[in-house]
Amino acid sequence: MVERSFKFSIDRGGTFTDVFCECGNGKLRIMKLLSEDPSNYRDAPTEGIRRILEEVTGIDHPKNSPVDTSRIQYIRMGTTVATNALLERKGERTALITTKGFEDLQYIGNQSRPKIFDLNIRRPEVLFECVEEVDERVVLLKEGEYICDNPDDVVIGVSQEALYVEKAIDEDEVRSKLENIKARGISCIAVAMMHSYTYPAHERCVERLARELGFTQISLSSTIMPMVRLVPRGCTTCVDAYLTPVLKRYLSSFCSGFDAGLAQDVSVCFMQSDGGLTSMDTFLGNRSILSGPAGRELH
Repeated sequence: MVERSFKFSIDRGGTFTDVFCECGNGKLRIMKLLSEDPSNYRDAPTEGIRRILEEVTGIDHPKNSPVDTSRIQYIRMGTTVATNALLERKGERTALITTKGFEDLQYIGNQSRPKIFDLNIRRPEVLFECVEEVDERVVLLKEGEYICDNPDDVVIGVSQEALYVEKAIDEDEVRSKLENIKARGISCIAVAMMHSYTYPAHERCVERLARELGFTQISLSSTIMPMVRLVPRGCTTCVDAYLTPVLKRYLSSFCSGFDAGLAQDVSVCFMQSDGGLTSMDTFLGNRSILSGPAGRELH
């Protein structure tokens, strides 16, 4: 039985890719490649792994064949794929779906003024292309502050807070809004509704309808960042919808360079912005912006 002694740690930057390998028996191997060199290889991390395996084992690993993973124990990678897509504004076309009356909330933001005397105010760009409002509303119930018309519409949220469903979601309206987005050629949506951090039912309804209509990326604020404040929750959700498709395409391309053993027998993890490692299935756009820089900082 072949020993899985090769442990790869990779930093895929915008210009260079650095590959560090523990080859077993105390042997170390370091390789540096251009991150983009299509005339010589399709993917730099894959090529680095292939070359090291070939050089250390003396076994031929053909460039145009899937890399043999039988000797690989793990692959850990930090990448600036999402970072560069965000900086260069090369993410996926995205639409925002939010509660009626809050169409401009992400444009307004939190009104932060780091330079309070600066007369040339530059508003941060939003990542979504259009906004669709949904006529739904839930209200937090606080004793003595709000009287609901129908006690049967009172629900208990995830945070154990009482809420009144003042306006239930209309599926026909939502489907019409989604069809409008689809007609514009947009297949990614960010959904951020009032109080969804504790009452996610309306967002999940939008998700179900969007999947029926064939949307490829659906980011819910109640899942991505279940926190009280709608501005940062909505912003983070838009980032996720904008970047996750780019990241998933890269991960799919990376995996295609290896044999079936990569998914079955090799531990493949990616570094998140917080410096922690996560599997490919849970590596999302909103958590990957500082993936590469975080790895270099820890090093």
